[in-house]
Amino acid sequence: MKDIEIKLVCELIKNSRRSDRELAKAIGVSQPTVSRIRTRLEKEGVIEYAGTANLRKLGFEIIAITFGNKKREQPPDTKVAKGRDLTAKNPNMIFVSTGMGLGSDIVAVSVHKTYSDYAEYTQEIRAEWAESMTLTGSFLIALNSDNVLRPLSMRYIADCLEREVRARAQSPAIPRISKSQ
Repeated sequence: MKDIEIKLVCELIKNSRRSDRELAKAIGVSQPTVSRIRTRLEKEGVIEYAGTANLRKLGFEIIAITFGNKKREQPPDTKVAKGRDLTAKNPNMIFVSTGMGLGSDIVAVSVHKTYSDYAEYTQEIRAEWAESMTLTGSFLIALNSDNVLRPLSMRYIADCLEREVRARAQSPAIPRISKSQ
């Protein structure tokens, strides 16, 4: 991506409610340029709009990072379809993917109002997913703790991307983000 595109994405991450005129002023280009880039990035799926909220203030007490392993007996297409169906039934799952590490190849991130809700969720997942995966463990994060040093927010990604753009401006040898990343 070009630096100007990254700057626009960063500004939208920070506040997607700003007008193209305000965004243009913030990144130092014309309003038509912002409108054109924004429209293209929306069509390409680089920019997606979703409201963010403070989970703690909405009454969520726990973020759970749950690990599991796929069972190998099923064809891959069946596993993916079942996984999508099962995750669709659980709106508290905010991220689910395959991967590797910590002795697991599936990870799910979910939010829960109480520990009882979390316990019920794990029972349901164990029962519903029994034929396609096994749970190996969870890491629980108490949102009502004073130990939360940085609340969950996408705005920090904007800071990371802006740092990259600044570094690239100082040293042109740093490669750009490709469209496939």
